Parts: sequence; structure tokens; C-alpha cells
Amino acid sequence: MGGELTIQRLTEAYTHGIFPWFNEGDPVLWWSPDPRMVLPCAEFRASNSLRKRLRQLARDDANPSATWQIHINTAFADVIQACAEPRGSVAGTWISPQIRAAYQKWHQAGYVHSIETWKDGELVGGLYGVCLGRMFFGESMFARVPDASKLALAYLVTMLQNHGISHIDCQQQTAHLARLGARPIDRETFLDMVSAAQQHSTPHWPSGRLLSDGRLAALPPKTP
Repeated sequence: MGGELTIQRLTEAYTHGIFPWFNEGDPVLWWSPDPRMVLPCAEFRASNSLRKRLRQLARDDANPSATWQIHINTAFADVIQACAEPRGSVAGTWISPQIRAAYQKWHQAGYVHSIETWKDGELVGGLYGVCLGRMFFGESMFARVPDASKLALAYLVTMLQNHGISHIDCQQQTAHLARLGARPIDRETFLDMVSAAQQHSTPHWPSGRLLSDGRLAALPPKTP
């Protein structure tokens, strides 16, 4: 309990399997759950409807004006803000202004990233997370239309595999994550996994449009 959300402290925490999670107004609380929910990229499961949508997106890879597109790091502030919005009957959020400010700085340093689903030029879903070494630590997702966050996750999985990253930390157990292929593992195994991942350099994450095979394409210049 306690401490500042500096980039140095956050990096030290994540590389030891620890993350901050606390309500606004509370002291900073640090967690390392046992068991830990982890998604092996090779075990990601897409529903029939999601696979159909993914095939549609893949057919539009060559179209720079495709209706549906997945982007990386083009609207990080909007993604984390959307993830912080209240959901259903839950009024509060753990993604407080303090968290948003800290992760925005970490994003600018090149270690926190947004994967975004766009439809007709409008941000309709996505997720954000931390990449350190060969480990991706998922933080939060949001969707304004069905499957929007799952599309972002599916594209993220392919891109991570291209970079030799085999697991996504999902932090806590939920039925939703389990349906996507995530499963709990004991903390000792998770910490060994994180330690091994830190023996490798962190991949460079530029901004752009993510294609179905995990490659990145440049976005067309914005019209003045």
C-alpha cells in the first residue's frame, strides 16, 4: 500500500507481477492475485459470429477506406477514457484521473498501448495494456457496438504472436475472459513466466493500422 505511480515504480511492479488497483480517493493499493488469469495467445477462442466479422475485416485489408479498421496507438487517451466510463449499474471506476495520468505518461514513454476498433471513422471499441519484454499485461476493454473489443483483442493476439509474445496477463478471473480462452494459473508459475519474458527486449510499437496478419500499415495523411 502506498507509493507514487511513477514510470519507474510501475515498471518495477509489473516486472514482478504486481499492478495497482484502487478506488478513487483511496491510497494506492498493489496486487498480485493467486491464481492469475492468463490468456495463452495460441488458445484464443473466437465465436462463430466473431470469426465471420474477422473474415470480413481481412478481405478489406487492402482498402485504406475500409468501414471497419483496427488501429494501434492512434487514440490512447480516448481509449483509456472510454474504459473508465461507468458500466451498467456500476457507478464508480478504478481507472481514476490519477491512473489515467500515470498511464498516459507511460504510454508516451512507449510501453503502454491502445488497440482500437474503428467503424466509419468512429472509435467503437478497444483495449489498452502494458508491454514489457515478451509479456503483454492487459488492463481494460470497452465496446460501444457488439464484438468491438473482441475484434481488437483478436488482432492483438496475432500481432503479439508475430513478436514472439505468447501470453496476455488478464489479472483477474472472469467468465467473459474464460470464454475467450483465458485460464487461471498459480502465482509462482505466472511469476516465472514474467521473469522469463523480461530476458527479451520490448518490441517497438509504432502507430498505424493493424492488418489481419499482424502487420502494421501506415494510415493515410489526414485531410486538412
